[in-house]
Amino acid sequence: MTDIHVRPKDRVKAFTASLTGTALEWYDFAIYSSAAALIFPRLFFPSSDPMTGVLLAFATYAVGYIARPLGAVVFGRLGDKVGRKQVLVATLVLIGLSTFIIGLLPTYETIGVAAPIGLVLLRLAQGVGVGGELGVAVLYSNENGDSARRGFWSSASQIGPAVGNLLANLSLTILSSIMTDEVFFAWGWRIAFLISVVLVAFGLIIRVRLEDTAISRAIQNEGSQPTAPLRDVFRYEWRGLVAASFARIGPDVTYALFAVFIYTYSTLVLHFPRQQVLIAVMVGSVCQIVFVPLAGALSDKMNRRLLFALAAVAAAIWPFVFFPLIATGSLVALIAGVATGLTIHSFMYGPQGAFITEQFSPRVRATGSSMGFALGSTLGGAIAPLAFTALFDGFNFWVPVAIYVAVACAISIVGMIIGRNYQAHEDEELLSGTPKKVDTSA
Repeated sequence: MTDIHVRPKDRVKAFTASLTGTALEWYDFAIYSSAAALIFPRLFFPSSDPMTGVLLAFATYAVGYIARPLGAVVFGRLGDKVGRKQVLVATLVLIGLSTFIIGLLPTYETIGVAAPIGLVLLRLAQGVGVGGELGVAVLYSNENGDSARRGFWSSASQIGPAVGNLLANLSLTILSSIMTDEVFFAWGWRIAFLISVVLVAFGLIIRVRLEDTAISRAIQNEGSQPTAPLRDVFRYEWRGLVAASFARIGPDVTYALFAVFIYTYSTLVLHFPRQQVLIAVMVGSVCQIVFVPLAGALSDKMNRRLLFALAAVAAAIWPFVFFPLIATGSLVALIAGVATGLTIHSFMYGPQGAFITEQFSPRVRATGSSMGFALGSTLGGAIAPLAFTALFDGFNFWVPVAIYVAVACAISIVGMIIGRNYQAHEDEELLSGTPKKVDTSA
């Protein structure tokens, strides 16, 4: 079995490195997501119509997702050709520096249209980094984990976004609570972006000390790196790419509803105070920290694809309950609704890392996984907040938003149907030195 090549302490180290690094990077990405709903419409996209400012801010939010396939191509290829570790270091630096510079960026009032242009370019850099990080971070903990518990070990980087989202919302909650609105919008919000440089330094200390995975070392040692991994994925393993991309859409759209669009809907439509919405999302993030690894572990005990599909059905149904629930104006209802939505999301997100990496053979796994994550995110998370805002603005009703989520989850169920289960022999043959032909059946 593949796990005999990895010492228990190295598994724990890989799990910790994937979790902490992804959490720090997702802090950077999540702080932008929250700011796009609460801060940037006012400071970078001023408009007499608040909803127009939100639409423009969510358009720059989408840029970060649209850039992910570029990051997947660049860093996924490097992950297959030079190793997983180097990619993890490079993506951490790129995302952290982009976030730090956003904290220094002058607003529209100071430099005019150059402000939103600069914001878009920095968001683009964030997206490139995340596009490379997602697939390779999951892969690092996956390939270092016990082959019988890949769902749990792969969940390390899936926990990271929940931790990062919690830290991002916590920082904004503290800052907005200790400052007046005037001070917070004048300069206080920048602190949440500037402290990313400290978090990145901490993450680098962990990641530069890592060893590469046994799978990656075996590929390097025998000199069997693919010359064109992206071409091989599209030519030989396109079915796995479709399954992985579809699997990503439902969870990303669900997350966009309960962790991004909820800020706009709750504050502008239902008039909840900003701090209450931040608290609701933080509670939901805590639920994810608990349930994502639990879901990953559960997917090792039952069929991963079945667990994912059942959670996708629940995610398709919940928005039809959620919107009437929070319309009562109750803070308890808001917290319970968001927490339930993000808990359901956890049961898709926890098994997702293992499922996506299992769709690809070892030599193109970094490229394939990165592209699957990136394409699914672009089709799902990139446009979801923008689509939610446009749908609600056009219909002035929540039902079209709920239908959008249901359709996205149905697409992910299709991904489960066409996907494959883990092929243990592929890793075992590589680690044992057995010659391996390109698998054209995926």
